[in-house]
This record gives sequence, C-alpha cells and structure tokens, in this order.
Amino acid sequence: MTTQFINVDRDTPYLFPPSVQDYLPENHLARFVVDIVEQLDVTHLSSVYSGKGSRPYHPSMMLALLFYGYASGTFSSRKLEQSTYDSIAYRYLCANTHPDHDSINAFRKRFLTELKGLFVDILVLAKTMGTLKLGTISLDGTKIKANASKHKALSWKYANQLESQLQNEVDELMQLAQQADNSVLPETLDIPAELERRESRLQAIAWAKQEIEARASVRYEKELAEYKAKQDKRARHEEKTGKKPRGKLPKPPEAGPKDKDQVNLTDEQSRIMPSSSGGFEQSYNAQASVDIESGLIITNHVTQHTNDKQEVVPTLEQLQQQQVSLGKIDNLLADAGYLSEQNINASDKAQITPYISTHRERHNPALLDRFAVQLDNPPETADPVEAMKHRLGTKEGKALYGKRKSTIEPAFGIIKHVLGFRQFLLRGVDAVNGEWDLVCIGYNMKKMFALSA
Repeated sequence: MTTQFINVDRDTPYLFPPSVQDYLPENHLARFVVDIVEQLDVTHLSSVYSGKGSRPYHPSMMLALLFYGYASGTFSSRKLEQSTYDSIAYRYLCANTHPDHDSINAFRKRFLTELKGLFVDILVLAKTMGTLKLGTISLDGTKIKANASKHKALSWKYANQLESQLQNEVDELMQLAQQADNSVLPETLDIPAELERRESRLQAIAWAKQEIEARASVRYEKELAEYKAKQDKRARHEEKTGKKPRGKLPKPPEAGPKDKDQVNLTDEQSRIMPSSSGGFEQSYNAQASVDIESGLIITNHVTQHTNDKQEVVPTLEQLQQQQVSLGKIDNLLADAGYLSEQNINASDKAQITPYISTHRERHNPALLDRFAVQLDNPPETADPVEAMKHRLGTKEGKALYGKRKSTIEPAFGIIKHVLGFRQFLLRGVDAVNGEWDLVCIGYNMKKMFALSA
C-alpha cells in the first residue's frame, strides 16, 4: 500500500511574490505591536535625524522591532538582527529589511530617555481600549543583575593593600631597569610594558578610592542627620514625659570609608545586593507598580538602594506626573519593606490610601489570626500611621491587601522566567532605567495582547 504525502517542493518559484501580510495569522502579537506603534506619535524621534549620510530606518519600525523583541524574550541586538533573517514575525515587522545590530543598538541607546513618554502613551492607549481602569496598584521591587561581575568590585581595604603592592613592584621594576646593563634579566620580562600595566592599575585604584571616599562622605552626612533626629526625638520625649526614653542611646556615625566599602570597576553605578537565591550579586533594584485589575505595569524605575524603603516617594511622583493622562490612583499596596512614617504621610499627602504591611508576613499563620478582624473604628485622634494599621486589620483591608502578592509577583515572574530577562545589557543607572522601560513596555504589550483577545 502506497501512502500519498504532501508534496515538498523547495525549487519552484512563486508566480507572484508573496506579501509580508501573508506571513502571519491575523491574531498575532507582532501585528498587535505594529498596530500599537502606528498609533504613537513619534515625530519627536524622526525630527532628530538631519537627513545627512545614509538613509536611516524609520523610528516606528525600530520601535516595533524592539518592543516585540522585549515582549518575546529577545533582547540582544545581535539576536534581533539574526531574527530578521530567521523569524517570520521579525520579517513582517521589518518588512523584509535587515537592520544590523549596530543600528539597533545605536537606536536603543539614542532614544532611551524618550521611552518613558512612550511607556505612558501606551498606557493611555490601553485605557482607551478599555483594558486599563485604574484604582488600586501593588508596588514591589526585584533585584536584577547588572552587566558587571561582583568579582570586579574593589573594596577599600583591598584597594589600599593592592596599591601598596603595586607601588612596591613599580619601585622594584625601576631598580631592575637601572641594573639592566650590569645584570642578566629574564628574556620574557618587558620592563616598560610591566611598568605601564602597573601605572594603569594604580590610576584605576586611585579613581576607585576617590569614589569610595565620596560615597562614604554622602553616607556620613545622611547618618549624621538621622542621628541628630533620633537625639532630638529622645529629648522631646524626655521633656514631655519627664522620663528618659528606653533603649540604647543612638550611636554617633563614624566618618570615612569602611573596610568593606567597595566600587565596581565595570559598572561603578551598580551595587552589591543580596539575591533571592542566597549570596550577593552586582545588581540594580528594579521597581514596578501593577494595576491589580488588569495586571499592567503603571510605574517603574530603577534604584541603587538595596532596600525598598526610599522608593514610595519616587513612585508617587511618577503617579502625579501621569495623573492628567491616566487618572488618579485610589490605593497603594506594598509589603513591610516599604514601611516608614515618611512613606505613609507622603501617600496621604498625595491623597492615595496606603496599605503597607507593618510586619513581615508569616507562612501558615494560626487559624484564628487569619480570621481576626478590626470591628471598631479608629480613634479620632489617630495619626496616619495608626489609621493605616487599623485599616489593615479590617475585613475590607485584609481582602484588599491580600491581592498584593497575586498581582505584582506574577509580573516579575513573567519578566524573569517567561521572557528570560535576568540581567541588564546596558551599564549605568540612566541607561538601565531606559532598558527597564523597554522591559516593562514589552511586558505591557504582551499583557494587552492577551487581554484584547
């Protein structure tokens, strides 16, 4: 019995050349990305080009290429270039053209600062489509590895030791150079090259020490202000009650660098941060807030701070800037890492109700603790902190705060595990902020596509 197979013919040419519109099904993410980008106003990008030199690729096409790349897990400019040959979706996006990786990377770096405006414009489109209806947002942060190795970090203690060692080697090489005419030196020893190498390293160490000293000075000023605030608070308490405050006396800060203070020689603006898997990595702290109904990322920024306590105010400022375009936020959910009196007061001032946990949540709490709720009203004299603690204990407050983990954590999970974005490609806090915008745009594009279906 003979089986009739579908004919495989790779040699017969098409009678008519196919259109890129024939490449993809109607319901495809690449088509959705193109539709969104075509609705964006990119005149501020196209007007930058002077018209000299070779003809550039249109900004709309380059944006669609980058947005789709970050929405589908392709971040490298070289991989994006290769995809324009290998992938049907990328051939559709680029209309059978092939931007080289230098052009892609140059475009990405050139317009990093403009991405924040496009991020908001895309959210405006989501609101117009009915996908986004703001009300409550959930805020959190995640550590993302910098484009630098932690082994390239130089501590204050080691920098001083290495500087002394290299200086001694320079002196030894100078002595060998003076004795070169009267003694036999190893054939492989190139004294000028060895001197140049050590001088170069000494210059790098001198810069690193200067940077560490500058950071130590900033830290000392901050710690000194906090110390004085604690002293004043204790003095006011003693004056008000006539009793000395309990607890240890605040310890005055010490000026100058500490032995473990360090700077990275590859990306000096990144910081050593604890990783979720244990240990430490050279990283940045990427912040994002998510609308709990749609799951779309509403605000984002990258910080060098290891903890999250200082990130509520920048988020509120971004929300304030977006209010005209997107509308007002009602509630803000955050875990105990964001808890501070300053953050609660800032939220109240912005007329946003904060739900910031006052303690680290335990796994498997006791049965009665799960169902215990506040039934009385908060006292009329309650300050914003006391009012929030009471609000978190009510039935409505517990139900609302319970949505925090199930809304923001999936966003980070998709970005890291589905899209595979675990490390920044660019260096420096400004460039990394722009790349985080790209990541969040790619995530929102993917989410909007799923919601629109």
